[in-house]
Amino acid sequence: MRKALRWLLALAVLIGTLGTAGTATAAPPEATDSTAHSGDPDIKDRLLAIPGMSLIQEKPYPGYRFFVLNYTQPVDHRDPSKGTFQQRITVLHKGVDRPTVFYTSGYNVSTSPGRREPTQIVDGNQVSLEYRFFTPSRPEPADWSTLDIWQAASDQHRVFQALKRVYPRNWLATGGSKGGMTATYYERFYPRDMDGVVAYVAPNDVVNDEDSAYDRFFATVGTKECRDRLNAVQREALVRREPLEKKYAQYAADNGYTFTTIGSLDRAYEAVVLDYVWGFWQYSLLKDCDTIPADAKNATDQAIWDSVDTISGFSAYTDQGLETYTPYYYQAGTQLGAPTIHFPSIEKKLIRYGYQPPRNFVPRSIPMRFQPWAMRDVDTWVRHHAEHMLFVYGQNDPWGSERFRLGHGARDSYVFTAPGMNHGANVAGLVPEEKALATARILQWAGVASTAVAADPAAARPLARYDAKLDARDAEREPALRP
Repeated sequence: MRKALRWLLALAVLIGTLGTAGTATAAPPEATDSTAHSGDPDIKDRLLAIPGMSLIQEKPYPGYRFFVLNYTQPVDHRDPSKGTFQQRITVLHKGVDRPTVFYTSGYNVSTSPGRREPTQIVDGNQVSLEYRFFTPSRPEPADWSTLDIWQAASDQHRVFQALKRVYPRNWLATGGSKGGMTATYYERFYPRDMDGVVAYVAPNDVVNDEDSAYDRFFATVGTKECRDRLNAVQREALVRREPLEKKYAQYAADNGYTFTTIGSLDRAYEAVVLDYVWGFWQYSLLKDCDTIPADAKNATDQAIWDSVDTISGFSAYTDQGLETYTPYYYQAGTQLGAPTIHFPSIEKKLIRYGYQPPRNFVPRSIPMRFQPWAMRDVDTWVRHHAEHMLFVYGQNDPWGSERFRLGHGARDSYVFTAPGMNHGANVAGLVPEEKALATARILQWAGVASTAVAADPAAARPLARYDAKLDARDAEREPALRP
């Protein structure tokens, strides 16, 4: 998620590649269902027997069956008469006798086999859902008023209802960043569907216009030496605005990039530069500070350009870079909220626009109105009603500055922080005691904990062996300032 951070900075996550329809391919012999009996329908036949389900493609993977599917959804769950659209899902099938993990990144769905951490822990099936309005899962014509957290949760609810008949064992919801937010909202609106929720690095912007937590984070994260290096490069990119914008104009011309949505090349340039420090901490580690120019003032224009481009990505705020993420920015400007931070190390005269609002990244033809009650409602619900929920954050991830917290009404729920980790924080990165407890609770919620684990969480281990191709462990990367 392309240059190291042309896939990075902003609200998460890693978007999968778009799938293409093709001829279904038979799964290898290893991908058999341990509960299948002679005469039972094949798993593909069972999936395609679900009303509204159709096959795009089947891809082989040892030990699994992997299907890319379309599922017919109402455009408006409150008024099904408004029509339907096709929403992409994938199914990584292990066996109907195994638990199922329901995953979403909150963005596009990957059409290549992949296994999220909870899926490896419980050795289960995985259903992955593309978020509504991310193409091709977008109604035509697009009624943007139907893009909200309740409608998206209702998409998940209908998929769960359809597939629960095929996969009757326990279900867990999971996701990272915007996907972690999505899993949390799903639990808030449909708390009886899932047996547990594992939400990774999920921001919780309860009050959109109060973002001082981010300023406090950037004042102390990492080491002073590293902060000084980053701040110096960011400032120098603004000091050298004129020559670097000439370079940007040539870069845009060479690649056919335009700036209609954000309004100008100048606005886009500053947005990229102001993402720089955030983007570094979101996706890099403290050891990566060595890659940042140590003497920004005396660095060449090319060195400053390369560092900003590697971390922020100069294509991010072009029309072409923004187009894929219009649904995210729409939601940020209508319900999710978006961060604003100050830049105390940079003179005010060098900053013309500051952190720009999501409205600037959405075409003006799409109306937007912010709903301040949406995140307050979710936050209140989590504090007082969370049950079987696990939130995992990274110590050095800016998005964790505003996070979910548990109140007295929460039951069997946890908020853990992985030391030194970024937006890729996971259970494996927790301190040993918390890692064992989190793994044990995930196994218990999935209904596959052994008696030894039930008696002593220290005995908890993932049930499936690590697979380098299936088990992604990096941060889910999105270009620009997105979770």
